[in-house]
Amino acid sequence: MLVVSPIMSATEPAGRLRNLILAKPSIDRASELRTDPAKLDELWLTAKILILAGDRFQSSLDALVLRNSTQVEGDGEKYFLGIDRSNGQSYFAWHIPAVDPEDPDFHTLREVGSNLSDLEAGLAVHAVGLGNWHRVHPMCSRCGAPTRVDLGGAVRICDVDESQHHPRTDPAVIVLVKDLDDRIILGHQPIWPDKRFSNFAGFVEPGESFEQCVVREVAEESGVIVHSVSYLGSQPWPFPASIMIAFEAVTSDPSTAIADGVEITEIRWFSRAEMKAAVVSQDILLPPPISVARRMIEHWYGPGAMEDLQGGDSWRP
Repeated sequence: MLVVSPIMSATEPAGRLRNLILAKPSIDRASELRTDPAKLDELWLTAKILILAGDRFQSSLDALVLRNSTQVEGDGEKYFLGIDRSNGQSYFAWHIPAVDPEDPDFHTLREVGSNLSDLEAGLAVHAVGLGNWHRVHPMCSRCGAPTRVDLGGAVRICDVDESQHHPRTDPAVIVLVKDLDDRIILGHQPIWPDKRFSNFAGFVEPGESFEQCVVREVAEESGVIVHSVSYLGSQPWPFPASIMIAFEAVTSDPSTAIADGVEITEIRWFSRAEMKAAVVSQDILLPPPISVARRMIEHWYGPGAMEDLQGGDSWRP
């Protein structure tokens, strides 16, 4: 077991991440309305409704397909997503069983998320996150009885023991590691496409702070000890139920870098010039634009990132 006890300092970053696609401003979730079934039924009648099938939703390649209540039929679960306070428009998701993955009318967040408007991206990430949780929690974890949707999709209730079950989000840190020369280190996971390199990341363990997780995960995956841990931003990542908390950190000794051989099979250091040359020559593929990892790399690279670091649209083969 790896034990790391460096001296860490929380410093204010030079700038927070911008344009995180799945963390853009969206509608008011209006949680106070979830306890009023009559009001939710009233809102449903004039709502715009996202059809969610498993973890896919009805859309074109650049916009959601939103239905009205008269166009929704069959068995499904109703989730209240919120209200656009600028015009009073309410939004819901209607969750139906999974469709054929080849159905051209349904897409995943990975496929179209970066093409959606701020409002639509917010609706989609909320709906997918709820849908993923409801799909795998049909039974009470206390007594094993079936549960039902309540509070507009914000909870499941067991009618046998009356317990409430709430959606859970798994926090994971993701780290931009720099050395004293302002190079960054990226790693390759064997489940990714060939030449895909990204930041180090991992789930927070019980009893662990975000900062402690940053130090542990980087050390476990790369052998590098970091300090000066700084918060950069966060983005929901419902694949199936995570939120990515982004940090940057510094190492004073890059010579210790070595891939763990399991989660990370190759690691590389990059200056900005080396990064640009590797992307242009297709020697590496960067994470896709929808990911917080890509925004972290662009944030480090600075002006010219959008032009110099093109490519990297698919996450897995």
